[in-house]
Amino acid sequence: MENIKDYVEKNKERFINELIELLKIPSVSADSAYAHDVISTAEAVKASLEKAGCDFAELCETPGYPIVYAEKIIDKNLPTVLVYGHYDVQPADPIDLWNSPPFEPVIKKTEIHPEGAIFARGACDDKGQMYMHVKAFEYMISTNTLPCNVKFMIEGEEEVGSKSLSWFVERNQEKLANDVILISDTGMISNTQPSITTGLRGLSYVEVEVTGPNRDLHSGLYGGAVANPINILTKMIASLHDEKNHITIPGFYDKVEELSEAERTEMAKAPFSLEKYKKALDIDAVCGEEGYVTNERNSIRPTLDVNGIWGGYTGEGAKTVIPSKAFAKISMRLVPNQDWEEITDLFKKHFESIAPDSVKVVVKPHHGGQGYVTPIDSVGYQAANKAYTETFGVPAIPVRSGGSIPIVALFEKELKSKTILMGFGLDSDAIHSPNEHFGVFNYLKGIETIPLFYKYFVEMSR
Repeated sequence: MENIKDYVEKNKERFINELIELLKIPSVSADSAYAHDVISTAEAVKASLEKAGCDFAELCETPGYPIVYAEKIIDKNLPTVLVYGHYDVQPADPIDLWNSPPFEPVIKKTEIHPEGAIFARGACDDKGQMYMHVKAFEYMISTNTLPCNVKFMIEGEEEVGSKSLSWFVERNQEKLANDVILISDTGMISNTQPSITTGLRGLSYVEVEVTGPNRDLHSGLYGGAVANPINILTKMIASLHDEKNHITIPGFYDKVEELSEAERTEMAKAPFSLEKYKKALDIDAVCGEEGYVTNERNSIRPTLDVNGIWGGYTGEGAKTVIPSKAFAKISMRLVPNQDWEEITDLFKKHFESIAPDSVKVVVKPHHGGQGYVTPIDSVGYQAANKAYTETFGVPAIPVRSGGSIPIVALFEKELKSKTILMGFGLDSDAIHSPNEHFGVFNYLKGIETIPLFYKYFVEMSR
């Protein structure tokens, strides 16, 4: 029987080329102009699963974009692994900051990826990591080593809140029944030190609109006499943090989980260089909540950030106006025990309460999700750790991520099963940013590691 390392080495050029073809399709779910491309990507994913060896594959209609569902059931008495991923990608803007076109993938060597990395939107988040599972499955089918049943559920709305996925999961619990859920939509510490994400932050995402006069006004004739919505909005936003970078919304911290010193000490064992961190971001200093170090601020503490702000005239040259309206998009990353709907309501009430009488404020909730923590003593975690240890030569370190995958908490609620987050990306892969990329080493190492998870999960489940 051909082992996985040999199989990957023999097929690596094909694996890379197949991923490149998938990355060429601009499946931007946030922009309706790309609707056809999103559907084309779903069809391509379905075809790849059929070719890899699934007995059944379909595009499941939803109120939004379709979900690709596929399965290989070899024995109903064996465990079942449900693989989740997403085929949609973030918008590529700002295009002018890309060094190569975002949907024309290229392989370039970097300091971190001397063997090369694939540069394209979606390379790491999540097409590359999702496609690792397709190729790992292909290997197990071709060598007759698939030790259990497997189901795939690949959605097309993760980057816009997964509303259709929630609708689908709630209506297909029997179809999606499983013993463990496997996701690769996270990262690891480095290419020499793997890690397993054991916690995710929740999310509350809102848009705010501040309205002053009923039309744009001449800033000379009205300046100083009428409230400027942009000025007001920026003051309101600035007031959301105090001098210690503590969020000022009443009740915001009431349910925040406070980790013990022992837990914080264990987290601190993960290798981290503050100087390298600052150098990678080209910043002179870090910033965050007082009393916590960088790796705690971006993982175990809640945050509030402005993701976009606009209003008035922003075109070329000058136009002296007091705008009628100003807008901002704001996201709050939440920790376990913080309910995203409750936090959204607290934000709305507070933001409306601090508005002066000279303007009107509207808060529009967009989407959100709960935080999640998985225990490190579970069979799924131990199986993942053994798989990483075998392919990397060192055990994985449990870490909590600052990112959010809202559907993970939904899966536990609706499907009553734990999720294992086996990520292979790196922090430097620039997901959601210009020049997103995914290391060739990481992509191939993922394909090599995933079949071992299946092997050990089945062995340890007996």
